[in-house]
Amino acid sequence: MSTTTELPAAPDPAPPPRQIVLTGGAPAGAAAVTARAVSAWFGDHKVLDRVSLHMPANEVTALIGPSGCGKSTFLRILNRMHELVPSAALAGEVLLDDQDIYRAEVRPAQARVRIGMVFQRPNPFPAMTIRDNVLAGLKLAGITCNDRPSLLEESLTRAGLWNEVRGRLGTLGGALSGGQQQRLCIARALAIRPQVLLMDEPCSALDPTSTNRIEETIHELKKDVTVVIVTHNMQQAHRVSDSCAFFLAGENEPGRIVEADQTEKMFSDPADPRTLDYVSGRFG
Repeated sequence: MSTTTELPAAPDPAPPPRQIVLTGGAPAGAAAVTARAVSAWFGDHKVLDRVSLHMPANEVTALIGPSGCGKSTFLRILNRMHELVPSAALAGEVLLDDQDIYRAEVRPAQARVRIGMVFQRPNPFPAMTIRDNVLAGLKLAGITCNDRPSLLEESLTRAGLWNEVRGRLGTLGGALSGGQQQRLCIARALAIRPQVLLMDEPCSALDPTSTNRIEETIHELKKDVTVVIVTHNMQQAHRVSDSCAFFLAGENEPGRIVEADQTEKMFSDPADPRTLDYVSGRFG
């Protein structure tokens, strides 16, 4: 007499993850940024002179050069923060995938949704929780999201912070360490899914361990976002960037780009001897 053994029923397949949809934000995907003959002034003082630079999509471009040569001003021009200074003026064009972000019909807030910014010193909202810090940009930018918890996890994961804070999302952002606060600010910038992320010396106030984590984050981010970083650390520029632009300003003269090229060439065989002197530490 034969017996039949019933096999256990196969478990129901897990439902597919819910797609996170943002409404009112930037178009999907990284974008290239191109500056054409950009000059800038603060009052009568000219700080940049006819700077032209192409920053390719899905790459990291490092802006290097001594203090006072206009790197941070140029970075702020790329997402229309320069015009927040009452005495500021600008000439030239900034193209985001071939569209000028300074044309009359583009509101500054629209440009800043597509081009995010992380500053030199961490600036989380100290009275907000970690959760509210990350999601604050949605409200400020007028963006809606169909799955805010998943967006929160995604943004903190991309910033390399999720595993460290997942159990205390309700604590204040200001209670984190300096390196964690900076990564929280990166997560906040990423939550609105910009196409470009600008970083103004993001590691200058951090310890080596925190710096290493942020550099790892930058390597991961360029898969989805174009990154432009200002740094005075030549080793960092060499480690994280695909291309470099070397800014220099003479005494009482505006900043200009001496040369721009692939990072390996800039550090090994630059066209201008001043570039080699700077990257090898002979001045600056």
